[in-house]
Amino acid sequence: MEIPLITVIVPVYNIKDYLPRCVRSITAQTYSRLEIILVDDGSTDGTGQLCHRLAEEDGRIRVLHKENGGSSSARNLALAQAAGEYVGFVDSDDYIAPDMYELLMRGIREFGVSAAQVARDEIDEKGNPLPDICVPPKEATVLDDREFMEELLMHRGDCSFCTKLIRRDLFPPEAFPVGKLNEDFHLLVRMLPRMGKVASLPDQAYHVFYRIGSNSRKADKETFSRVYADCVENADMVAEIVKRDYPELEDTAFRFGVFQRLEYLLHIPISQMTKDNAVYRGIVAYLRRNWWRAMRNRILTEKNKAYHTLFAIAPRRLRKLHRALRRG
Repeated sequence: MEIPLITVIVPVYNIKDYLPRCVRSITAQTYSRLEIILVDDGSTDGTGQLCHRLAEEDGRIRVLHKENGGSSSARNLALAQAAGEYVGFVDSDDYIAPDMYELLMRGIREFGVSAAQVARDEIDEKGNPLPDICVPPKEATVLDDREFMEELLMHRGDCSFCTKLIRRDLFPPEAFPVGKLNEDFHLLVRMLPRMGKVASLPDQAYHVFYRIGSNSRKADKETFSRVYADCVENADMVAEIVKRDYPELEDTAFRFGVFQRLEYLLHIPISQMTKDNAVYRGIVAYLRRNWWRAMRNRILTEKNKAYHTLFAIAPRRLRKLHRALRRG
């Protein structure tokens, strides 16, 4: 049986210090039939030249250059040129275990699925392990698309494309939404109805390097990342997908939408909770309009319902109280 080609896509932007570790963790894979595409997204610090030096070390590496447009546009460019039957992604400051793609391909073949995922861990800048965002399964598990959707809506599933290997023909044109954060969730929930079953493996083979200031991670507590507003938009989008394809999960999707709005209100700086902030006003109006539905929802916790009620009544006062209690 012919060994399938895997295309590994790495968007790259001003990341000289960490890129060699990332790339060499890919070239060291025990699964050797790889095409590695480094997409230089308009770097200004010499990272583009570093990509070419790394390519000289391994003939499987291709380098693409583009004007700066963000990770999604870089991924989309590489997807359009990918030759592999399967596609994986690695963020340029992260790194992977030597057998990650071998594990993923074995899972795809063993379970007869079109996609597989490994577990991930997170390490901070001092090398300390951080708590698991997604708890690894105790053993290999196969989830159908409805089960996987439910896991995502309950904040138990892993939406990251970096932990996954997926058949390339499942990706739609212009796959990742350009100019948005939470882009992996946005694409994954659109793809799930076509993906069918997904194999979830227990191995923590993807290593996230938690670098303060990268992507949506905040170095300044007063900074309000647009990821929170994008998450609310994605919650509304997934509610429509659920209504069409998984109507039995509508209460779960509603719970997800409420949760994302509460996250927005718990993180927005109080100074931005103003009448001229249309997103903020829309979120508060949603909570007020859907208060009774939330109170009847069996999936929302009592704590969720309490926050829903208080934010619907007096959002600014609740945040001021919340801030005072945290300081105390």
